[in-house]
Parts: sequence; C-alpha cells; structure tokens
Amino acid sequence: MTTLKNDRFLRALFRQPVDVTPVWMMRQAGRYLPEYRATRKKAGDFLTLCKTPELACEVTLQPLDRYALDAAILFSDILTIPDAMGLGLYFAEGEGPHFEHPVRTKADVDKLAVPDIADELDYVTDAVRVIRRELDGRVPLIGFSGSPWTLATYMVEGGTSKDFAKVKGMLFDEPDTLHRLLDILARTVTDYLNAQIEAGAQAIMIFDTWGGALTPRDYKAFSLAYMQQIVEHLQRAHDGVRVPIILFTKGGGAWLEAMADTGCDALGLDWTVDIGDARRRVGDRVALQGNMDPALLYAQPARIREEVATILTAFGSGNGHVFNLGHGIHPQIDPEHVSAFIDAVHELSVPFHTS
Repeated sequence: MTTLKNDRFLRALFRQPVDVTPVWMMRQAGRYLPEYRATRKKAGDFLTLCKTPELACEVTLQPLDRYALDAAILFSDILTIPDAMGLGLYFAEGEGPHFEHPVRTKADVDKLAVPDIADELDYVTDAVRVIRRELDGRVPLIGFSGSPWTLATYMVEGGTSKDFAKVKGMLFDEPDTLHRLLDILARTVTDYLNAQIEAGAQAIMIFDTWGGALTPRDYKAFSLAYMQQIVEHLQRAHDGVRVPIILFTKGGGAWLEAMADTGCDALGLDWTVDIGDARRRVGDRVALQGNMDPALLYAQPARIREEVATILTAFGSGNGHVFNLGHGIHPQIDPEHVSAFIDAVHELSVPFHTS
C-alpha cells in the first residue's frame, strides 16, 4: 500500500489538524486547460475519453501537474450509470447529453435492472487503478457518482432540462414508479461506488446536482432518502484505511442539518450558503467543503485572494474545511487565475491552523 505524501485533504474531511486548508476544484480536469482540450481532441469524442482508462488517467493528472492541488478526482461522467443500463447516451455538440431511450413509464422502469459493475462499468474501475498507480501517493483520489435523483432527472427528461417537467410529472402523478426507479439507481450507485473503493478510490463524493429543484418535502423523500440509503451501504474502509463520504446538493443550503444526519463525513456547499453560518448549524458533526462562486475566477488575482480570505475568515480557525468552488469551474477561466486561487488558499490559511 502506497503511503500518501500529502494527506491533508483526508485529514480535513475527518476534522483532524492540518498545516493549511486543502483545496481542489470540481471539474478541475476540464476544458479550461489547453492540455485537456488536446487530449480530448486526440480521443475523438467525450465518451471515448471517459471510456479509455489511460486517457482518463492522463486528464485526471493534468491539473495536478500544473497546480499544488490536494486531491485528484476521477475523470468520468455521472451518466455512466444510465448508459450502462442501455439508455443510449450520446452527446450533441453544444447541447449536452441525450438519451435515445428515456425512461417515461412504469413499463420502462420495469425493464431496468442493476447492471453488473464489473462487466458494464469496468472501464471506470480500470481508470481508478491506473490513476492510483500513476499518482504514486502524491495526493488522494476521489471517486464519485451522481445521486439517484439527479440521475433520474436525466433519464426521464432524456437529457438536460430547465423545468424538470417530465420527471416532476412522474413524481406527482406516479410517485411509486419514480420511487422504484430511484431504488434501482440507489442500489446501482452503491455497487458502483463500492467498486471504485475496491479499485482504490480514497474518498467518495455524491453529486446531487438537481436536488435544489425540489420542495423541502420532496427533497427529503425523493433525493435525501436515497442518498442516505447509499451512505448506509457504502464500504467505509479499505485496506484498513477509512474512506470518507462527501454529499453535495447544489441549492441544498436549507437542508444541511438533514444532510449531516445521513452519517456522511462532509457536506459540499454551493456559493449561496455562508460557510460560517453552515458551520454553526452543523457544528462538529461533519466537515465542510466549499464554497467560492466559480465566477470569481473571472476576476483579477487580487480580487480572488480577497474572496479566499473572506471565506477562510467566515469558516474561522480550526479543523474540518476543504476549500473548493461552489460548483464546477467554468470552461472559459484563465488557468493563471486558478493558480492565484490555489496559492491564495494555501498561503492565507496558515494562521487558521496554528494553535
């Protein structure tokens, strides 16, 4: 077992002392980097990039070769699961993901089954193994999945949506059908994440990108309940080392206490939440990850440093903070601004970790 050279990300998730606040970014391997664009061009298309472990490893490591990041995140896509279920995932240029066979009826749901991860999604676990080998202990590797509710929105809508009319129609008119779909997805996500842990993922993040589109009642019944089911059945240690779990609901600031009650180790925060208020609300039950507005990276380095200082001060001294953006980095961001951001987190956080 390779010894980690930099474990401050894991230590922060477990609310243990660190020398500086660790930092990584959602979508840190992405289109803002010219080297990523070159590798994607070499792959030919996005799905080939995701499904070729060596290329997925290459783009996973690219931001770590540029920046002093404290974690790597597996390069993949949340829609690998519905793709493995035979829904016919494809990406239209400039339009995002689409499915040839959306799930619209009870009969559609009845055709679905939990896929065999080792058979249908082996390219993901193979990528985890390759990345762990190439990282050689530099930083921990994060595995991830979309939440059942978020996956269901794409599967029922047939792609992205602004109003979620079809999936909400199912929720209100045929709740039993939607619950059946969400249960299948929860069991699949559990198997998928456990396979990533077995392959070498050292932390797990569940992305509930569209949970914030729900009412408080429906969020708890149709999103949070299934994330809790996953948390309760995840493998929480591998090779004698604990594996922390991060839950992230975009637009979920109203439900932090309920999210903390799931038994996860950390909560991701979007930029609409004051991190100091969040810390007061959840106390020492979980660590917090976040939460600078990604659009701040359009600003000049001096303004970025100012915002980093504001968020560090809002969280305050002590343990349990992983710095991140409030959502994924935008493709148009200047890579030099990212460097200013990461350097600012490390430099400005020192006083918050001295006893």
